[in-house]
Amino acid sequence: MSAETSGIVCQSAALRTADGVVLRSRLWHPSGEGPWPALLMRQPYGSRIASTVTYAHPSWWASHGFLVVVQDVRGQGESEGRFRGFGQEAADTPATHAWVRQLPECNGRLGVYGFSYQGLTQLTAAESAPPPECTAPAMTGLDERRHWSCEGGAHWWHLGLGWGLQLAALQAQRRGDATAWLEIRRSLEDNRYLRDGPTLLERHDPEGMAWSWLNNDPSNDQQWTVHHAPESWLQRPMLLIGGWWDPHLVGLLDLWHRSQAAGGQPSLHIGPASHLQWWPETQQLMLQFFQQHLQDRPPQEPQPSHQLWNITQHQWNAIPAPATGRSASWGLRSHGLACIDPSEGALVANGEGEGSVVIVHDPWRPVPAIGGHLGTNPGPAERTAVDQRSDVATFTTAPLVDELLLSGQPHLLLDAEADQPGFDLCISLSRLPAETNSVDQLSTGVVRVRGEEALQPARRSVILQPLHASLACGDRLRISVAAAAWPAIGVNPGHDAVACGAPSPEHRVVTLTLKLAGSTLQLNPFDSGRLKLD
Repeated sequence: MSAETSGIVCQSAALRTADGVVLRSRLWHPSGEGPWPALLMRQPYGSRIASTVTYAHPSWWASHGFLVVVQDVRGQGESEGRFRGFGQEAADTPATHAWVRQLPECNGRLGVYGFSYQGLTQLTAAESAPPPECTAPAMTGLDERRHWSCEGGAHWWHLGLGWGLQLAALQAQRRGDATAWLEIRRSLEDNRYLRDGPTLLERHDPEGMAWSWLNNDPSNDQQWTVHHAPESWLQRPMLLIGGWWDPHLVGLLDLWHRSQAAGGQPSLHIGPASHLQWWPETQQLMLQFFQQHLQDRPPQEPQPSHQLWNITQHQWNAIPAPATGRSASWGLRSHGLACIDPSEGALVANGEGEGSVVIVHDPWRPVPAIGGHLGTNPGPAERTAVDQRSDVATFTTAPLVDELLLSGQPHLLLDAEADQPGFDLCISLSRLPAETNSVDQLSTGVVRVRGEEALQPARRSVILQPLHASLACGDRLRISVAAAAWPAIGVNPGHDAVACGAPSPEHRVVTLTLKLAGSTLQLNPFDSGRLKLD
């Protein structure tokens, strides 16, 4: 069955896999004579949506001379089978590639596109599987732990629950369970999912990825899957699109490194984007990429192969070369009032840390997460009000006498111990612009410590979200330290008898002591080979 609108033909098609499961797709292509090079997207949310939350409608791509194929993955949308998440795609992806290439509307050339789940489906296959001509995975990664569900030993809370419940609702709708669908939907509408989400996942999607991940130990490598991307696929032209406030950014940077290690020359663009809010020029960027590699049309206005959006200057920059000599570092200093007086704690360039600070974490009023890549409203954030809390320690530089470029991945080292067997360190890095009273958050990170280890004084390592930002003369740089970032991550109960999550009567008040001698804030540049991506 097909229909034509404004010179674009839309029709349905189906692939029967080797195990007899029918995978259904919607196709768009120009009216008139083909065949055309194909753009394929494999997604779990329904082919009628076609990822238009971030991408132009398939008819737009078709109007530029492509056959566009949007397929419902196994067990989702109109496709048959049982949905098993990422693990099913290594077999279905190459089978779909072969099927698309032989469609009468396809000229045999194939590119793949999509973000998030649709990004991962572009990459997983057996090593011997023939590669597509080009790939454009955005905001995705291969490591189910680090790139999809955890950071610093803590599960993503609101993100993991929210996405897992969306998939659970799709399954409920598929089996005609309106009661389950409404229960899930209402929990998301009134925010009860932050407390009831684990129960809802166990009840309505006990075999789903989200529930499985939530039950995996972030510290146990054996419980986690890292998916395989064939080397020949990584060698093909690849366009990588990421955002500074996207939770999958380290996954994208991991793909960048994997492709380079395989001999590829991937193009990397990291812009002012969260997972669902992109910058407008991304569609033209992708169009030029596919026209070049599938239609042999060099771009009229070539773009640099690597571009980073400067968060503070609001302009595109090239990736800076790693500085020679000693890299910049800062020590943290306080005489005990860094939680009370925002001007007392100091961040000293190329200086030694000294002193100590006590933070009392009350689970009744956990420090909120704002903005960033894991928050409920991702993006830039002004955090003056948060930094004024007495359970947040702040360390601020003197006004800068020279311009400072922060480009790479911040890494904080400091000694910390608690009076309870469990605590979190939640770190924010901010700019205080000259002659203003604002505190502009640039990057965040977290590390979780559980068990007897938390009672012992030890060096803690916190990896923050990568960034690219310039500070001007007179600006100041600040590190903020808290013991919660709710609901980006669950609240640490201070012991192992209950799970991290929404505050409960079993959550304990935790007194956290920071020993600042030897504390160091460092920056690992993008091309340094020192990024922590797994």
